[in-house]
Amino acid sequence: MWKNYFSVTHLDEALTLLAQHRESARIVAGATDLLIEIERNQRPGLETLIDITRLQGLDTITFDGQSIQLGPLVTHNQVVASDLLVQQAFPLAQACWEVGAPQIRNRATVAGNLITASPANDTITPLWALDGSVTLASTAGTRTLSFADFYKGVRKTAMRPDELLTVIHFRPMVENERGIFLKLGLRRAQAISVVNIAVILGFDGDQITHARITLGSVAPTIIRVSDAETYLQGRTLTDATIVEVAKLSAATPKPISDVRATADYRTEMVKVLTARALRMLRDHQERTHWPENPTMLWGTNYTAQHSLLPASVRHEDDASDTIVTTVNGKKHTVTGASNKSLLRFLRDDIRLTGTKEGCAEGECGACTVYLDGVAVMACMVPAPRAHGADIVTVEGLAEETALHPIQQAFIETGGVQCGFCTPGFLMSGAKLLEEHPRPTREQIAQSISGNLCRCTGYYKIIDAFELASEIAQQKEQVSP
Repeated sequence: MWKNYFSVTHLDEALTLLAQHRESARIVAGATDLLIEIERNQRPGLETLIDITRLQGLDTITFDGQSIQLGPLVTHNQVVASDLLVQQAFPLAQACWEVGAPQIRNRATVAGNLITASPANDTITPLWALDGSVTLASTAGTRTLSFADFYKGVRKTAMRPDELLTVIHFRPMVENERGIFLKLGLRRAQAISVVNIAVILGFDGDQITHARITLGSVAPTIIRVSDAETYLQGRTLTDATIVEVAKLSAATPKPISDVRATADYRTEMVKVLTARALRMLRDHQERTHWPENPTMLWGTNYTAQHSLLPASVRHEDDASDTIVTTVNGKKHTVTGASNKSLLRFLRDDIRLTGTKEGCAEGECGACTVYLDGVAVMACMVPAPRAHGADIVTVEGLAEETALHPIQQAFIETGGVQCGFCTPGFLMSGAKLLEEHPRPTREQIAQSISGNLCRCTGYYKIIDAFELASEIAQQKEQVSP
């Protein structure tokens, strides 16, 4: 899969390695797209991965009074959890909530979403509407590009092979602005956009002072709808205005037909989503469906859950290369396993086969494990990331001879069916109960949005989650 894997502890090391290896190297932050592309042989010539996930200070969200900055390790779940962004960059928070499932949002970074440069990537659309720009760093220095200059086409950017994205900048929404992000996918979760839209409007009373409308998945890059923006200025959101703006928006892009939708359908859905977004902003309904206390599957102390390395480490595709890790409280030293995913490392080398491979693409959740306390999909994590880390698999849920409440509840409710998906559900359920001891039905649904049951027996699984909460509460009451 790769020849060299560097886990660095300083940004300068990453930049030096990029300068040395250039086109044959890629940065690992979330790697949720990268590992799939490697598995599919879509990255010919890729030999070196540079893991920056142990670098301190790159996962920060800051506001300097004029612009908001995201570091390159800020994940989608961090955006969802940020009060600053929910208040002042709400369309971005909505877009991040729509990405993948909790396990993916715990690894996938906003920077990675931008760099992949697919027009269907959700976070680019609101960030473009928020006047986004990126700072790129190399050993030669730094440069900052607007989104219009950064994006060059489908999966094409102005980023050089020796550059690393270090900061995402965008303006916060001010008091008289309201915004919304809407997405049309082929299912409720884990869906790539057929069409998405971000709308930000400025108001003076009911009159619109300015507008920004961006569309995704309808052109080679995200596009702005200038005609519609100009038309809205000085108007109020009457039904007639909304109908006209929807027509203008639909007339702007020239989408393609693909496996997700025809061009004609996309054009019609642009009209539908534009009208829906404007009506919701007019009626102050843009936050109606925003989840209260959403499920993250990262436990109760996320900020402390980073396994730092004392020094940088190089792993090679060599039989003598060593990974030292802790799995279910036991230290393991494994050789010759650096060129694979964490899923295969756990199954093949640690011999813990409870973690299942259902899709190897982050779709089914059967491989859910905890990496430094956070639920992730093991198929989308490189095995060298386990070095110096703490990992928990389904075999580690039970305490001595006592089952975890979620395990006991699955037995009592009949939640265990064929059993293949069960380990992933158990891991999601245990982390949910840690995070929300008395979860609502909505939080339960959020926690398993990344777990597929191919027996289609979700009713018993949800029953098991509810019973597990009761069992856990009872055990807590009787414990000394």
